Amino acid sequence: MDITLDGLRAEVAAVLGVDAAELEPEGDLMDAGLDSIRVMMLIERWRADGAAVGFAELAEIPTLAGWHAVLTGARE
Repeated sequence: MDITLDGLRAEVAAVLGVDAAELEPEGDLMDAGLDSIRVMMLIERWRADGAAVGFAELAEIPTLAGWHAVLTGARE
């Protein structure tokens, strides 16, 4: 799966119904209004695109930067 930070920001912003510029890479997505149902919707999309990602991984670091690292395999 090839995903950019800007692409991820746009996708999450669309789910939240906000402008992508409102989401900072290190900002807490739960504080921005993202809930577990929306996270699961995103996970299902990403799994359909071939990403092996789970809810617990994303819940651990609920930021765009953290999710980007998980989705691109950059997380140690």
